[in-house]
Amino acid sequence: MKKTNKYVIQEGWVSIIFNCLLFVIKYWAGIVSGSVALIADAWHTMTDTISSVIVLIGGKVMNKPPDKEHPYGHGRAEHIANLFIGVLLAIVAFDFLVSAYTKFKSGEPSHFGIIAIIVTGISIISKEAMARYAFWTYKKSKLDILKSDGLHHRSDALSSVIIMVGIFLNKYAYWIDSLLAALVAILIAYASYEILSKEIDYSLGEKIDPELKKKIKASVTNLLGHTVYIHHFHLHQYGYYQELNCHIKLTGELTLNEVHHTCTKIEQMLSSKFNIVATIHPEPINDPDENSGFIKK
Repeated sequence: MKKTNKYVIQEGWVSIIFNCLLFVIKYWAGIVSGSVALIADAWHTMTDTISSVIVLIGGKVMNKPPDKEHPYGHGRAEHIANLFIGVLLAIVAFDFLVSAYTKFKSGEPSHFGIIAIIVTGISIISKEAMARYAFWTYKKSKLDILKSDGLHHRSDALSSVIIMVGIFLNKYAYWIDSLLAALVAILIAYASYEILSKEIDYSLGEKIDPELKKKIKASVTNLLGHTVYIHHFHLHQYGYYQELNCHIKLTGELTLNEVHHTCTKIEQMLSSKFNIVATIHPEPINDPDENSGFIKK
């Protein structure tokens, strides 16, 4: 089992178990108090459970090796899973905006008690702990799917904070519960936006990270013992699998075998150091003022 996949499985199961427990007690507290905000918060927690199931499935699929139908592996399953999570959050947010409006129109008050306070407090502490654990696994594995799950947990913790504030303000106005449900829905919608906007940018294609480009140029310089004009970077990412196409200018005095040897050395270095499969296109230095000591910025 790959180490990164281990983090996906661990975070996924921790999330599923604790979210199921939280859903039961929060939903029960919502029914007892007649609070649409607490019920909305409970279902928000349940969407965390569903997203964690998606995390587990996505983590399993993305770890499959390349095959004839998928020669670049299955790494983009991570991004498909993120899209599912983002869309799910958007649907939940819309549903609870409608519920908040319906509760406001009815004018029916909610009756919070000590049970609601205890359950909400447990939710805040538990969800923040789960968010921090998800972010920790993200730092260890660098998998965006775990960061998305962490954002989901964090939004749930924040929504519980809002519920807690509303519990103490509810006695001043009947519409406080409706307002809280709407705020929870907005938090869920924002988490959805953060996830979907990033995945849409990824699907449209993003330029290579400037910091990675800088490291690649420095590594090539260190490998060859002198700087070279390397440019025209195109990086294609498929989860664990990364493929780079770039151009390099070399002096025309080199033989074809020497050019091939130089490009192969660079490709091997990029594979071992950055886990990047590179294809390098050599070009001759035509301008007399151009020399192998210039690196394009």
